[in-house]
Amino acid sequence: MAPTDETGQVARHTSPLGATPPTGPPPADDGAGQGARMPRWLPRAMVLALALIGVFQLGLWAFHQLIGLLLNILIAFFLALAIEPAVSRMSARGMRRGLATFLVSFGLLIVVAGFFTLLGSMLAGQIIKMIEGFPEYLDSVINWVNTTFHTDLRRVDIQEGLLHSEWLRKYAQNSAAGVLDVSTQVLGGLFRLLTIALFSFYFAADGPRLRRALCSVLPPARQAEVLRAWEIAVDKTGGYLYSRGLMALISGVAHYVLLEALGIPYAPVLAVWVGVVSQFLPTIGTYLAGALPMLIAFTVSPLYALWVLIFVVVYQQFENYMLQPKLTSKTVDIHPAVAFGSVIAGTALLGAVGALIAIPAVATLQAFLGAYVKRYDVTDDPRVHGHQGRGEGPLTRARRLWGRVRHRRDGSRDESG
Repeated sequence: MAPTDETGQVARHTSPLGATPPTGPPPADDGAGQGARMPRWLPRAMVLALALIGVFQLGLWAFHQLIGLLLNILIAFFLALAIEPAVSRMSARGMRRGLATFLVSFGLLIVVAGFFTLLGSMLAGQIIKMIEGFPEYLDSVINWVNTTFHTDLRRVDIQEGLLHSEWLRKYAQNSAAGVLDVSTQVLGGLFRLLTIALFSFYFAADGPRLRRALCSVLPPARQAEVLRAWEIAVDKTGGYLYSRGLMALISGVAHYVLLEALGIPYAPVLAVWVGVVSQFLPTIGTYLAGALPMLIAFTVSPLYALWVLIFVVVYQQFENYMLQPKLTSKTVDIHPAVAFGSVIAGTALLGAVGALIAIPAVATLQAFLGAYVKRYDVTDDPRVHGHQGRGEGPLTRARRLWGRVRHRRDGSRDESG
């Protein structure tokens, strides 16, 4: 047995030199062992983070899948705001709101359908006329080329070359393959129009019910703000459509005068086409509106088509920089620069839909914020009024000098009288 001391503990052997031999590592502490293990909350936090990431990805995927439907609902909401004044006026006279909404929507449908029917019949007639007169146009072009460049071209050779060309064969194959795609796009466009029409009808017919449902989940103070915002949106949307209709009327009259002066057939219908399409189809509406009158004018004379092109370009610049900012600032009550910037921003965010609803949306937001933003009196400083405050300019001195001259002249006349 190992020797022990008086306390009963095992005596430590000393080395011959009297030094204590090295002892083993101390026993591990229970607290240190617990700190080295993974915290209990860490697995739950990791699971929660992964769940949040999964929910976010799922929501993002659902948003991308439903973005088409959301855009349709947004367009339908603004259409409902546009027709709500007429519906409310008819409902106030005792008519049921659903019937009033149906009558207003049906009237708009009749106007749009009649316009496109008349335009389609005119366009079909002009296409048939162009096809029948194409050989004469081709002969005139060939004669001009032969006279100018001293060539010996014949229409028969050109027709045979076109019929047996590789380009025409590939074009026919691509056109035949694209018929199904065009049909699918047409059906998709009709379904989208039907969706917008149904949602706009429900929004306009159930407008009061929708407002009550929205206000029922808000406190009284917030209810007043929501109703005020809704009223502002209705006013601004109506003002925007009014300004667009007025610009369509001015554009139609201007183009009708030109087309009638040039003797272009179907001048009234073409003028209506230019006015409506250029104002209510953002971005591409201007090009579509000007292409059809140019095509019809080309059937009369290529020079007339050139005159129409020049007039369309010049009038578009006048409308963009002179007419549209003035009318928009008065009817929608926003600055012309803000209106122009909102259209650009809306186009960048939502394309043609954003360009169409950008101005009424910005006008609504501006009017709503203006009612709650506190304003202060502006100090009477020359810089506020556009003056530098460093002396008078030459125009100011000239006006003051001219005023003194007129004052002296009037005084001398009074004395002589």
